[in-house]
Amino acid sequence: MAAAALVTENFKFVSLFFKSKDVMIFNGLIALGTVASQTAYNVFAFECPCSSGRNYLYGLASIGVPALAFFLVGIMMNKSTWDLVSECRLRRCRKLSGASAFALLGTIIGRGVVAPITWVVFSLLQGQAYMCALSEFVDPGTLEGFPSGQGSMVMAKFPCQDSVPTELQRFWAEVERRLKYESQLIGWLLVAVMSLTVFLMLCVKRCSSPLGYQQENYWSQYRSNEKTLFQRTAAVHARLLAAENVKSFFGFVALETEEKDQLAEHQSAGPICSTNWNRVTGVYLYRENKGLPLYSRLNKWATYSLENNMEAMEKEMDMLS
Repeated sequence: MAAAALVTENFKFVSLFFKSKDVMIFNGLIALGTVASQTAYNVFAFECPCSSGRNYLYGLASIGVPALAFFLVGIMMNKSTWDLVSECRLRRCRKLSGASAFALLGTIIGRGVVAPITWVVFSLLQGQAYMCALSEFVDPGTLEGFPSGQGSMVMAKFPCQDSVPTELQRFWAEVERRLKYESQLIGWLLVAVMSLTVFLMLCVKRCSSPLGYQQENYWSQYRSNEKTLFQRTAAVHARLLAAENVKSFFGFVALETEEKDQLAEHQSAGPICSTNWNRVTGVYLYRENKGLPLYSRLNKWATYSLENNMEAMEKEMDMLS
């Protein structure tokens, strides 16, 4: 029982982490998942061909192709990507200034490169792919006592220690040490460059924001809560609307107890017109109405709906946050 309780508590703790809307925690989880994937790949799947001409392609592919795949998946899974697509499709991006478009693209790309950069960095720090790719380019003349007349065909075998000729086995450790030194040096330099870039971007964001630190935090909490409530309510609304349509066709509808309670509570759910869906869909940057903040497209729609002033909502200019 104690073990089961411990497992349950740990699962709840991990679930809280995965449900967290904090960007740094989310990015950290992505990085940890990428590290685990990269480690598993090196242990179970990485097999250098140890053949001249193939090593280079295999080594680069093992670093670059997964990184590219992670980047594309990160872009596709980012809600801001589809907000931008919707904005361009519905409004031809006419309300997006160059600065706001650059800021939005920077956000999308910044979230998308977390996993690829992590993959590349850990590939370089482990050094296996780099050693496979560049072993054939090591100059044998730089190895003291290395027999003359040996070319890239022999050097390409060094990533596979068992394939190295017996008389050259004593040079294997030196070649491995040299290539791993280069690989890890590049990896740490990449870490330093990315850390400095992130620091400078955060500084620019904070310095250019019209909001104070506390209001920035409040805005972040508002967006998180609005997204959660919107998705939950949309799911119930879609279920009730579907139930009404199914009932109108069959004359009855088979509902679970929870669904029956929801139907009894809300009675009916009418369809929402496309115009209103479009008004709450797309890119949103901070703006105000009569000195009061509007934290989202939904917040803006609700405010102007209460004022019955949709024309003003459409004409309102964006303000870059």
